[in-house]
Amino acid sequence: MKIYTKTGDQGTTSLVGGKRVFKNDPRVEAYGDADELISYLGLIIAESENPANTAETATKIRKDLLRIQQVLMKVSAFFAMPEEGTGKALKPMEDEEITFLEQSIDEMTGQIPPLKAFVIPGAPIQAAHCHVARTICRRVERRSINLHSTDQNLENNLSKCKQYLNRLSDYLFTLARFFNTVTSTPEVFWLP
Repeated sequence: MKIYTKTGDQGTTSLVGGKRVFKNDPRVEAYGDADELISYLGLIIAESENPANTAETATKIRKDLLRIQQVLMKVSAFFAMPEEGTGKALKPMEDEEITFLEQSIDEMTGQIPPLKAFVIPGAPIQAAHCHVARTICRRVERRSINLHSTDQNLENNLSKCKQYLNRLSDYLFTLARFFNTVTSTPEVFWLP
């Protein structure tokens, strides 16, 4: 099978179900940005192998981020569904994934110093990558706000996706701070 299909040469692509739309359609913009986030999380996974992390820490982070990538693939699929009639094609977004993020945030927060000011992103490299991923996540969240559906099942899932993305950006911020802590790298704060 060839990787190129030539079907997008005129600036269109297919949504789930085959409906053709322009590549700047809000749904395509949203799932394209989600794909960027998934890819960027892969970079953080690769960086988790940094010798500054213990093997246990690296394994947990890798496992958690792989789980998040899987959920983001589902988020992308919801974004790629046209407004009519396909909301039942995927299993619903599960509350347990949002709970997983909240529990992970709470666990990391218990190991890092209290936040007293705005953080200026920087070293170590893993923390910097988390901050970039966080900003990509916020963009995906903003894109998702433009997506609505007349299919109530799909609309409920889009709403859950927005909630998940909001929580994920908090997770990535906390993970960045966690990397600062485990590598003993002082955080830089904005103190106006």
